[in-house]
This record gives sequence, structure tokens and C-alpha cells, in this order.
Amino acid sequence: MKFLFMMLFLIPLCFMKNMFWMVQLLLFIMMFIFMNMTVSMFFCNLSYMMGYDIISFGLILLSIWICSLMVMASEKLYKYNFYLSFFLLNIVFLLIMLYLTFSAMNLFMFYLFFEGSLIPTLMLIIGWGYQPERIQAGMYLLFYTLFVSLPLLLGIFYIFMDMNCMMMYFLKFYTYDLYILYFCLIMAFLVKMPMYFVHLWLPKAHVEAPVSGSMILAGIMLKLGGYGLLRIMILMEKVSLKLNFIWIIISLVGGVYISLNCFCQVDIKSLIAYSSVAHMSLVIGGIMTLNYWGFLGSYVLMIGHGLCSSGLFCLANMNFERLNSRSLFMNKGLMSFMPSLSLWWFLLLSAAMAAPPTMNLLGEISLINSLVSWSWLTMIMLMMISFLSAGYSLYLYSYTQHGAYSLSLYSFSTSLSREYLLLLLHWLPLNMLIMKIDYFMLWF
Repeated sequence: MKFLFMMLFLIPLCFMKNMFWMVQLLLFIMMFIFMNMTVSMFFCNLSYMMGYDIISFGLILLSIWICSLMVMASEKLYKYNFYLSFFLLNIVFLLIMLYLTFSAMNLFMFYLFFEGSLIPTLMLIIGWGYQPERIQAGMYLLFYTLFVSLPLLLGIFYIFMDMNCMMMYFLKFYTYDLYILYFCLIMAFLVKMPMYFVHLWLPKAHVEAPVSGSMILAGIMLKLGGYGLLRIMILMEKVSLKLNFIWIIISLVGGVYISLNCFCQVDIKSLIAYSSVAHMSLVIGGIMTLNYWGFLGSYVLMIGHGLCSSGLFCLANMNFERLNSRSLFMNKGLMSFMPSLSLWWFLLLSAAMAAPPTMNLLGEISLINSLVSWSWLTMIMLMMISFLSAGYSLYLYSYTQHGAYSLSLYSFSTSLSREYLLLLLHWLPLNMLIMKIDYFMLWF
């Protein structure tokens, strides 16, 4: 509750003069206070139908962290004073929505804030995006998500009518065997993840969004779907055992296809966005196997991917601010210009291809473990996904860092210390959290 009030009292601060970095500082302080709250392995802080267990804890932590880094990445808005207070208000409102989503125990409350987080994201894309197509991207985002979330609402109302209870923790004692209810509850989260076939809104939204929009989309928005699935799957065990193979097949085959698609991209942001879809397909597969390893791995990979993808979008934006282009044909030979940024490209891309000691490695190992124990035939697809993920990461790295640079680069500035700090704050938790992995792997 105290964090909610802290966020609410940040709102008037957004409208004061010269408070841009102050808001960011307060978000960091809030993050450290929250991090040091004792999280019991089971459940804590129950008030007003709100509480969190270890899954919510990690994702709330990630939300506050990414939101504070979003402010840091958007220094250009500060420089040109581009609707600054409204931008800060947007971020704080988004953070409130995410915090409430992850800590709501009531299914209806969860739905309300789940959809509420869409509005500030839409504002970010339409208000601060780059190209005129951002309106279309915003509409894609809105209608894909809203089209499938009405059935989710109806499903939640059906559960309430049937059981007179919407508290997530009481629902685990009951399991439904209803096919339509299953599809109603699952589809909203699969679109949010996004699963292959309903992923079209994601690359569009990413390419049109400003850097802060991309960071929150990759960092948190994709995780809302995974979080919802982890919570809802308990309720749907009987149907899941019959039907989950459909989603596993779609996501694995789709993951391979999307990974191949990454090699055809010429826009850096677009490539990173498609790679997110490939990573999330593993997460969907892991959750759908319904086994222990799958749940653990999906959670770890969600946190790891949130940090790693967000960092890559920051890097892409740094290039964009220097060269005014995100095309791979323009972003060449950057090792000659910004050798120190090449190191960051290397570190974050190696995290994307799941190199040790990142969390992505641990998550992918657990997910591979869960999927192979579910059926040995998934090995073929998993090998392809792992191989291709290394492939497109190398493709992106070698294409941007090596080669002859474009002659149109006549004026240039190297990176600022703010940008190095931004990248360090993405990379450090990604590699250091492996030290406290018992928090991630022991939450049942």
C-alpha cells in the first residue's frame, strides 16, 4: 500500500519545474526499498485484496526498474522540453497500473489493471513515436488486445457466477472442464505474449514507439501475458491436459519461423522485436507443458528477457540518435566510431543468445528440460530455435559493428556517461541475479 501512495504522490511532482531527474531518483529509491522488503517464499502484504508472492515480486521489481530506466533513456525529450510533464505522468500512471496488475489477487481487479496498462502505452506510442504510421501501430495494439480481452472478462464473470469467488488463491482447489471457458481465458494472454499468428501488433508497435515505449513493451508488457497464464493455468488443468499440445506446437514452429524471419529484417528495432517473439514462444511452450521446470524456466526467462531486450532497444536508440536511421544499411562499421558501445552490443547480444552467466541461459535450460520431458520430438524445434537465436544475434552484431561505414556520417558524438550507466543497469542485474537464483527456482 505504501508503494501505491508513493507512486500517487509522484504525480504532482511531474508537473513541477525541473523535476525530471528527481522523479527518476525517487523511482530508484522506491525500487531499492521494495527490493529490501522481506519476501517470504509463500505470500505477504495482504491488504485491500492485494498481495504478492515470489512471481509478482520479481515482476513488480522489474517494472519499477524498467520505468526508472525509461526516464533515463528519454533524455532527448528533456533536452527539447517535449511535453515533459505529460511524459512523466504517463510513466508514473503506467507504473501504478503495472504494480496493481501484479499485486491484485482478485481476478476482476487483475483484468481491470491488465487492460488499464494499455492506455498509457498507447499514449506513449501515439504521442512520442517517430513515423506517421504510429497511429496505425497504436490501433493494431489496441484492437488485437481488446478483441480477445472481452471473452476473458466474460470468462471471469462466469467463474464468479459459478463459484461466488474471484480470489486467485482460492481457485486452485477447483478445476474446470469447459472448452469454451478455456479458450476465453487463455486467448487474451496468448495475444499479449504474443504467440505466433497473433504477433503482428508487436513489431509494428515496437518500430513506431519511442525508446521508452519499446523498453516498456519488451520489458513488461510481454510479461503480463506470461504472468496471466501462470495464474490461470491452475484453474484449467483438465482441459489443459487435452488441448495444450496445440499451443506448444504453434509456438515452437512459429518460433523457428520467426527466427528465420529475423534474418530478413533491415530495421534494427524490428529485428529485436521479432527476436522477442521467438523468445516468448519458448516461454509459452514451457508454461503449457504444466510441469515444474516449465513454470520455473518461463519465469526466469521472462525476467531475463525483460532486461536484455530493453537494453538492446536502448542501444538501437543510441544509434538512431546519432545516425537518424535504424536501417542496417546505414548502421555499419560502428566499431570505428564508438568502440566502447561495441562492447555493450556484444554483452547484450550474447545475453540474447543465452550465454552464461545470464538469466536467459538458466531460463532456456529449464524450458528445454521441460519441453523435452514432455515430448522428445520438441528437440528438433528447440535445436533450431537455439541455433537460429545465436545466428540472428551474430548477424545483427557483425552487420552493425563491422564493415565499411556509410559516408553520410559527417558529424558524430560518442556516447555519454548517462548512456553507459543506462546499459550497465540493464546488464548488471541480468548477470548478477544468477547469484540469488534460489529465489527464482524455489517458489512452490
